[in-house]
Amino acid sequence: MNRFTYDIRVYWEDTDAGGIVFYANYLKFMERARTEWLRDMGVQQQLLRDDTGGMFVVTETQVRYHRPARLDDLLCVSAELKHMGQASITLSQQVVLAADPAYKLAEGTIRIGWVEAATLRPVRMPSALLGTLERHRAPSTEEPHRRT
Repeated sequence: MNRFTYDIRVYWEDTDAGGIVFYANYLKFMERARTEWLRDMGVQQQLLRDDTGGMFVVTETQVRYHRPARLDDLLCVSAELKHMGQASITLSQQVVLAADPAYKLAEGTIRIGWVEAATLRPVRMPSALLGTLERHRAPSTEEPHRRT
């Protein structure tokens, strides 16, 4: 699996006074997709923190907005691992309309660092986690894995 997708419905709470999705909520949608991507690999972040004392933190984001999403739209949010280091990973993410994947709403690059939870200092990711991520970084000709 190289590219993971996750469907999210737009609710009232996601929209602004103009009836469109508030720009910051795209980051929340991307966060949900990343969390589900990890969960789909068998990585539960709270258990990982409890077992290793480490956790992921977002260190950098870059988002480009193309078109607005509106109330009741069903969105498809993807997460794809692009780069992996010893203490960080970089993902490419897109938000599109589920009914029309060519209708791109937003896209971004998210860099996530691994830190010691107690000090928030960067440390090397546990080898088991690195192995899991490496297995899911490999190029694939399969259809994107979809979870709703």
